[in-house]
Amino acid sequence: MSIIDSQIHIWRAETADRPWVPGSAIRAQRAEPLGYQELVGLMDEAGVDRAVLVPPAWEGDRNDFALEAVAEFPSRFGVMGRLTLGQRLSDDELAAWKRQPGMLGVRLSFSTPREQDWLRDGVTDWFWAAAERLGVPVMIRPPEWFHGLGDIADRHRGLTIIIDHMGLTEPVVAAGRGEAVIQDVLSLAHHPNISVKCSAVPTYSSEAYPFRDMHDTIHRMFDAYGPRRLFWGTDLSRLLKKCSYREAISMFTQELDFLTATDKSLIMGDALAACLTWSRAGPMEQQPRLSHR
Repeated sequence: MSIIDSQIHIWRAETADRPWVPGSAIRAQRAEPLGYQELVGLMDEAGVDRAVLVPPAWEGDRNDFALEAVAEFPSRFGVMGRLTLGQRLSDDELAAWKRQPGMLGVRLSFSTPREQDWLRDGVTDWFWAAAERLGVPVMIRPPEWFHGLGDIADRHRGLTIIIDHMGLTEPVVAAGRGEAVIQDVLSLAHHPNISVKCSAVPTYSSEAYPFRDMHDTIHRMFDAYGPRRLFWGTDLSRLLKKCSYREAISMFTQELDFLTATDKSLIMGDALAACLTWSRAGPMEQQPRLSHR
């Protein structure tokens, strides 16, 4: 079974030459930066073949460190990079951005009030259309804005949309809104161009391994989206406060008895590789995609 982690942040320490976003409420997930050399060791120990690197919001809209990791380990890493959506790009500019070695697509987090306003005032409209035209997949952490996400999926049916963490965040769960968010994400399953990352799942559990209080949620996501539109992942720098890397894997491969061997192969990596057209050697210009179901 090929195991691909759908989300890991790596970053460098904040310095005067490399400042983080000033005044941001989003801070690093651990005191020591997680670099790609350390990450490769953790992946090897856990048996993880590849990982999608997601540049963290606290570093701003920069992708250089993640792309450096790809240059060093091209068979291990791909990047869902950050863009500043307030700066409109032409199709040629976006296509050139996507052609950077190792760049698989775009990840949007809408972490600030300004970015969230962009979802409502039309500033981002150019991007959804351009990403659809150019075949650029988008991972998105929507700020409980699921109705609008469904509208985008309906208007741009050729656009690949991947929802992070089953729509959950730690503040949402702490506020008791987790079930409402899960219901919203389940309601989007009829859009065939929307998929879901079952990532960081243990961090939303109130129990120890095997985190049985999350099994029913995963089962409902599986029933709604199927194994070709569910992607396992960890958000590792946050997850390691809760469990080991191996436990995050075995939760899915050993503890979820409703999954067949084929389901597990898809969810643990094969479906994500197909969705992002990501070969072992890196992104491909042409590769058949799995059907949505």
